[in-house]
Amino acid sequence: MTAPDLMRALEIQTHQQARLGDILRAHGLASEGAVIAALAEQFGTTVIDTHDTRPDPRLIDLVGPRRCLQMGCLPWARAGSCTLVACSAPDRFADHRAELEAVLGPVTYGIISETNLHQALINSRQSTLRLMAETCVKASESCRDWDGPRFSRIMAGLFVMLVTAILIAPLASFLALFGVVVVALLLGSAMKIASAVTQLRSKSRAERQPPDTTLRFPVRKPVVSIMVPMFREPNIAPRLVKRLGALDYPRELLDVMLVVEEDDYLTRDALARSALPHWMRVIPVPDSDLRTKPRALNYALNFARGSIVGVYDAEDAPAADQIHRVVDHFAQAGPDLACIQGVLDYYNPRTNWLSRCFTIEYAAWFRLMLPGLEKLGLVVPLGGTTLFFRTELLEKLGGWDAHNVTEDADLGIRLARHGYRTELLHTVTMEEANCRVWPWIKQRSRWLKGYAMTYAVHMRDPKALWMQLGAWRFLGIQVLFLGTLIQFLLAPILWSFWIMLFGFGHPLIEALPTWFLPAIASVFLLAEVSGLAINIIALSAPEHRFLRGWAITLHAYFPLAAVAAYKGCWEMISSPFYWDKTTHGIHDTVADP
Repeated sequence: MTAPDLMRALEIQTHQQARLGDILRAHGLASEGAVIAALAEQFGTTVIDTHDTRPDPRLIDLVGPRRCLQMGCLPWARAGSCTLVACSAPDRFADHRAELEAVLGPVTYGIISETNLHQALINSRQSTLRLMAETCVKASESCRDWDGPRFSRIMAGLFVMLVTAILIAPLASFLALFGVVVVALLLGSAMKIASAVTQLRSKSRAERQPPDTTLRFPVRKPVVSIMVPMFREPNIAPRLVKRLGALDYPRELLDVMLVVEEDDYLTRDALARSALPHWMRVIPVPDSDLRTKPRALNYALNFARGSIVGVYDAEDAPAADQIHRVVDHFAQAGPDLACIQGVLDYYNPRTNWLSRCFTIEYAAWFRLMLPGLEKLGLVVPLGGTTLFFRTELLEKLGGWDAHNVTEDADLGIRLARHGYRTELLHTVTMEEANCRVWPWIKQRSRWLKGYAMTYAVHMRDPKALWMQLGAWRFLGIQVLFLGTLIQFLLAPILWSFWIMLFGFGHPLIEALPTWFLPAIASVFLLAEVSGLAINIIALSAPEHRFLRGWAITLHAYFPLAAVAAYKGCWEMISSPFYWDKTTHGIHDTVADP
């Protein structure tokens, strides 16, 4: 290579946490083989022969497969009393020597490419990595021990008790259920109002503040790994490459992992035909009876290079500067900030009525509710995409619960329980709104099933949860998780009063005091007016204003979630870990120019 090329690479390195060899490869100045050969010469060692030799699995087990990946060091063979270690990062070998010698005895090392190291480890210990991906969260915080038959017996017992109570005292039973759902409605409305008001006040203060002119030293940009789980999505692959290619983060610092099931040949073939750039790689996830997104993410997390790891969905179109903003936000925050959640929006709101309602719901949730919950000091239930974590902290928590079908909301609670914070960052990722009725119900039933499962898992020991979160956040979880489930499951009781608007009488009115009807009307009015106001305020962006007239139609939208709630409850008995896959790519071409 020429002297100007070398000077250019060294100049780039001054602003980045990247190795010189990675920069040379990213800019097409050297091949991987040339870099590995140069490293061997520089460090006075040899290149490991991966064609005719294989690593000793017994030596790998002494260190642990996951730890080998974290260090970039793979015990290869023992020669007498010394162990040869294949190392993909020789500049950091000295940092790990003491740890390796503690379990292996005297060690020496040879150079191996990261690609070959990963493949050698997978060939010898794939089953171990697969099992670890399914069980990396400790059992006390996981739903993998969920007892479906026991839950079915409990539900059957409650149903029998309810029917018996209705037969013995129908009025009292109805009033008791009605009281429960009204309390849930009031508390849920209060949380929405408090969150929206808090976020709007915070936004107003930020707009009045003068620009921050504080002189900050330039941040050396770190490597960022992005995991994109895909399953049976061959049509999205070419557009995915194009959209992620629009990210303006330096390519030598970008590590995009396309996480695909090993036997999903359609998607893998489509990716193979897409001529992936060097900063994208495919991570095949070994086959298993358990097929969930969090399991795939846990497996891929083992191979992440970055100190920050993010998650996108396959149909996502993130803002071009999103990674830069995430990196800067982490750099300016304290070490207890473990997660940054971006804003999700839809690029197909004009497709039909359902897509409009979904867009309105997401605008309120991501632009007012979640930022407000964060500023109120409550637990933030994460969304499934545009999430970014400090890799070290995510690994410390064990990653995602592989059996939880709303792994994002569960992880939000676990982060809070372990003393870490989540913050919202106003950087937008566009994705495809699910706009067909039955697929929408299936998707929402998975979410509500996961909400119920998450609540049940973390309420196994209410005292421990209270001690870890404190009273304020503990009560917030009751309102957000339990309250949401109650409102959807008991929604028909509330609907029974709406028929009075059409001139029908309610069978219980004559048995209730005269003040009851005005009081209930006031509760309903508060909930409806506050919900409508929050939705309209959330649609203040120019691209959303045309949706304001549609906000009132959400009265017909949310009853679909009640159907989904009952479907989700049934699946908690019949198939608690079943991931009801949402099909993408039907309307996502509108995101492309």
